[in-house]
Amino acid sequence: MQLARVTGSLVATQKHEKLVGLKLLLVQPMNADGADNGSVLLAVDAVQAGVGERVLVVLEGRAAISAVQRRYAPVDAAVVGVVDTLVCESDDDRARS
Repeated sequence: MQLARVTGSLVATQKHEKLVGLKLLLVQPMNADGADNGSVLLAVDAVQAGVGERVLVVLEGRAAISAVQRRYAPVDAAVVGVVDTLVCESDDDRARS
């Protein structure tokens, strides 16, 4: 899974029949500290996420297809969770433990 931020949505009037009715989102992978980490991806939304939200994205075909519950759908990435809270320990905190 990858942490990401939803940066936009994509509308396609013509698409594969297995994608009809599914929302497509543009997501920017990010590090735990919020810094961008890689290129923007296109992902199918399985959890009704919105622009600006931090989300969890699966990037494997089988897991992504399972998330949208459409067998044989041409899906490489899917948004599978909306992040409510993210807590990270700093390197200093880990050194003291």
